[in-house]
Amino acid sequence: MSQAPPRTSQLSDTIAGGVGESPRRPDGPSKVRGEFAYASDLWAEDMLWGATLRSPHPHARIESIDITDALRLAGVHVVLTAEDVPGLNRYGVKHADQPVLAEDVVRYVGEPIALVAADHPETARRALERIRVEFEELDPVLDAERAAHDPSLPKLHPDGNVVRHQTIVKGDPRAEADVVVSGVYTIGMQDQAFLGPEAGLAIPAEDGGVDLYLATQDLHSDLQQIAKSLDLPPEKVRMTLSGVGGAFGGREDLSMQVHVCLLALRTGKPVKMVYSRQESFHGHVHRHPAKLYYEHGATRDGKLVYVKARQYFDGGAYASKTPVVVGNGSTLGVGPYRVPNVHIESWGLYTNNPPCGAMRGLGAVQPTFAYESQMDKLAAELGMDPVELRVRNAIEQGDSTPTGQVLDYPAPVAELLQRVRDMPLPPETDTTDVRELPGGVANTTHGEGVVRGIGYGVTIKNICYSEGADDFSTARVRLEVLGGEPVATVHTAAAEVGQGLLVVQQQIARTELGVERVVVHPNDTSVGPAGSSSASRQTYVTGGAVKAACEAVRQKLFQLVGERWGEPPERLSLHGGKVVSDAHGVIADLVEVLADEVLEETREFHHRPTFPLDESGSSQRTHVQHAFCAHRAVVDVDTELGLVKVVQLACAQDVGKAVNPDAIVGQIQGGSAQGLGLAVMEELQVSNGRIRNPSFTDYLIPTILDMPPVEVEVLERGDPNAPYGLRGVGEPPTISSTPAVVAAIRDATGKALSHVPVSPEHIVGS
Repeated sequence: MSQAPPRTSQLSDTIAGGVGESPRRPDGPSKVRGEFAYASDLWAEDMLWGATLRSPHPHARIESIDITDALRLAGVHVVLTAEDVPGLNRYGVKHADQPVLAEDVVRYVGEPIALVAADHPETARRALERIRVEFEELDPVLDAERAAHDPSLPKLHPDGNVVRHQTIVKGDPRAEADVVVSGVYTIGMQDQAFLGPEAGLAIPAEDGGVDLYLATQDLHSDLQQIAKSLDLPPEKVRMTLSGVGGAFGGREDLSMQVHVCLLALRTGKPVKMVYSRQESFHGHVHRHPAKLYYEHGATRDGKLVYVKARQYFDGGAYASKTPVVVGNGSTLGVGPYRVPNVHIESWGLYTNNPPCGAMRGLGAVQPTFAYESQMDKLAAELGMDPVELRVRNAIEQGDSTPTGQVLDYPAPVAELLQRVRDMPLPPETDTTDVRELPGGVANTTHGEGVVRGIGYGVTIKNICYSEGADDFSTARVRLEVLGGEPVATVHTAAAEVGQGLLVVQQQIARTELGVERVVVHPNDTSVGPAGSSSASRQTYVTGGAVKAACEAVRQKLFQLVGERWGEPPERLSLHGGKVVSDAHGVIADLVEVLADEVLEETREFHHRPTFPLDESGSSQRTHVQHAFCAHRAVVDVDTELGLVKVVQLACAQDVGKAVNPDAIVGQIQGGSAQGLGLAVMEELQVSNGRIRNPSFTDYLIPTILDMPPVEVEVLERGDPNAPYGLRGVGEPPTISSTPAVVAAIRDATGKALSHVPVSPEHIVGS
């Protein structure tokens, strides 16, 4: 017989730290104190060390491999080559075209050829020097544009050198306009520059399988590829995420995952691999360098009539994410603008340059630099304010993209631009403090020849996977009483790569279940897939999965309450650890309701479907969601020396719903720093297929001395199709900051500046 609920009761305060607040990150204190364990800190008893022999050539045929002398070295346990791969000697996130170990041909400098396991890392390195490989050098393919059109070049893969060719056509491709501007733009190869190198520990198991602990962005994608190469069923490859020291896309592809497992299974001992910094530069993918041809036509009053473009993305030796880069580059290639007539052709190419794949802003960074440069050029030709030109052509909710997709959610592009334009400008530079001048503490100038410039950039970026991909995440949520209080445990495979996903999962569980204590289970493959921590998607899809699992647990809880107290579940809610009836107030504590019960539910969250492009590049929904971001940059330029000081970045971004306001500001500031880096300093120098600057001595990234104040305004124009109305946040500020900084340098110097990063010779040269 059910008990009658109490008629009056005081409702306690709601649980703090939910959605919309900024609670402390659970991993924050240990990271700040230097106590957090990263993958490179892994250790096991009786552990061996793995090392990799890599190709010195961009393109060569392997004539022979002699491992005899390496095996004679004391402390070496095993040396492996391609013939020792038990399963498929191919892997890839989109196309399985990359060998685990090179068999007959190497296609880039740094391609893995052989593996060593030894009892000391120095012994392993010495063993690599004893492996003798005979090569026949082949002519390399190094020019991506030529690879798209020249059939006389060597075919690097059986189907040729084109990974993907995509055309987008809208309206009349022969349309004419009153005013026409054109340009050719190039983007250098940018590195993700994460601080934690590739690392992992593989431990052989008694069942013939392997337990792998590593830093990655996608446990289950890695699992599927690894299992095929090891010729093991997926359940025998158990993976656990270890501390990840940054990612930004560079950990989406496999690096040492299969290698370390091969060594562990062959030796029967735990094996650890940690890349050196130089090896890391060769061991992961980079941002695609690109060459883009653009032509914009407009009316004399500044309305865009057409955009024509050709885009060439250098994917390097293997496909990786090149198909996605081409898809994003082409579909987002006109920017956040209304353009009635569009013709874009985009190619992703194989070359013998270093492999390129995912990096923050995937496929949108390159065209944004081009089309924003074009908008500034068009504004100058029309004698119009560059912000006004952008506002006049900005897309709005209800407009359609070049693929035909109608934006059925807010698109406040004009408002973002107006907000950054109206934000306060920084004061004039204090020329008595050299730290505030271009060149800084190098003391190269005291203000002579220094000119200030202001520039703008705005972007559109897709969120989540696109073009028909089955994009989802899985969450398991458990609610029980531990230590006399209700505790929720959240279990997903979603990788925390520094973006703050751990605290977001806690916030959602607190909001949906009304409990203070939320434990995040270690991320591993014993729960269903969460997809990659990329495409600014995890808060959307994993947040959606956690929300759905919490809702299912809550429903079970309300059924218990209904059975015991006769209260209809639809009239119940949770607040501050209490079950509350809208008619009778507080009914009971969660502890009282749960008692010895353990409520657990697993749910998948799938966003609404997207669809592939047809032959003309049309699709009713190419992308599940778009995000928008605008920047204003203020720079001081020493026009005599070519030195640049970014004085201020101002950013306005629509986040839909600020799930964690402090974390969002951090993401915007961090993304802006990465975009600034691409604008003025970050470029892997590649010559004849060889990286010339594989170190943080020679590959420069912004430091605290390079970063200006970043003023941020956050808009919350909720997307009705998304959990809590949120939008992905991490990538857009990376994209729009680069063209804004370059535009400001143009404003100060009058130089065309068609390449990023901008170097001193671009400014002072003819």
